[in-house]
Amino acid sequence: MHRVRQHRGVHAFTLIELLVVIAIIGLLMALLLPAIQRVREAANRMRCSNNLKQIGIALHNYHNDYNSFPPGGVTEGCCCGTRSGITWTIAILPYMEQDALYKQYNQNAFNEDTVNAPVVQALVKPYYTCPSDIETDRLDQPESGPGSGLLYRRGSYRAVSGGSTGLDWFDDCCGAQPRGSLPRNWRGALHSTCQLNNLTTERIDDIQDGTSNTIIVGEYTNRDRPGRRTFWAYTYTSYNQSSIIQGQSRSLINEYNRCVAIGGTGGSNPCKRGFASMHAGGIINFLFGDGRVLPIRNTVDINLLFALATIQNGEVVNLGGL
Repeated sequence: MHRVRQHRGVHAFTLIELLVVIAIIGLLMALLLPAIQRVREAANRMRCSNNLKQIGIALHNYHNDYNSFPPGGVTEGCCCGTRSGITWTIAILPYMEQDALYKQYNQNAFNEDTVNAPVVQALVKPYYTCPSDIETDRLDQPESGPGSGLLYRRGSYRAVSGGSTGLDWFDDCCGAQPRGSLPRNWRGALHSTCQLNNLTTERIDDIQDGTSNTIIVGEYTNRDRPGRRTFWAYTYTSYNQSSIIQGQSRSLINEYNRCVAIGGTGGSNPCKRGFASMHAGGIINFLFGDGRVLPIRNTVDINLLFALATIQNGEVVNLGGL
C-alpha cells in the first residue's frame, strides 16, 4: 500500500503582507532621502567653495603678473547700452587651465561681436559653475545691453564691484564721482573701467580696509528669471558683477521677481545686482581678498556686508557678525 505524499505549497505573500513591506520600504526611503540630500548638498557646497578658492588663486596669480587685479569689465562708455570688451572672468582664463580658450577671445573686437561667440558660449566647468546651481549648462539670452538677443553661457559667480545706494553702480564705469553719485572709496576690488571716468584697476595695496576684510567674488543665481541670471563671459554691467546695496537685504534672495515686488530705492536695479544661491539655509559663498571662502547667510546684516564690499571706506568690521 502506497502512501500518497502530500506536498505543502510554497507560502505566498498575502496582499496585506505585501502592502506592509511596501509601506516599510517607503518609510525607510522617506527617512533616508533627506539625509542623502543633505550629504549631497554639503558636497556640492564644498565643491562650490573650492571653485571660488581656485578663482582666488587665479586672481592673485594675475596680480603677480600684472601688478593689479583685472578690471571687473571694460566698457566703451557709460551705462547703458554701450558695447564692452574683456571681463574679469575672461582675463583670468590662462590661470584656470583655459589658456586656449583665452587665446580665442579677440580683444580687438567687442564682447558682443560674432567673432567672440565661441568664447562667451563656452562651458567652463567646473570653475565657473556651482553644482548646486540649476541648469548652468544652458545657453540663454540676457535681457538687456548690447548682448540682449545673443546667446551666452550661464555661470554662477560675480565680482563684487563695490557698495551702492541703489541708484548708481560700480559695474557702470561712470557710477562714481564726479560723473556719478558714488564716493570712490566705495568701490570694490573688481569694478568696470573706461576712459570717461578715470577708474583704473586695483592693486592689493589699494585695498586699504584689508584683504581679510574685503569680499571680492560671490555667488548669484535666481530660480525665476532666466534672462537675469549670471552669464560668466558677458561683460555688460550687471551680468557678472554685483553690488552690496545699503539697507536692501532683498538683493540677497534667489527669487528675482519677489525681490522686485518687495521694492525699494532703485526699483528693480538692486535685484539685477544681487548675490544669491541655491544652497540650503540661504547660504551664499563669498571669496575674500586673502583667498579665504566663507559661507554667509542671506540674513546677515546688510550693512556689515556693505562694509566688506568696499576697499577704502575705513569701516571697523566684526566678522563675528557673519
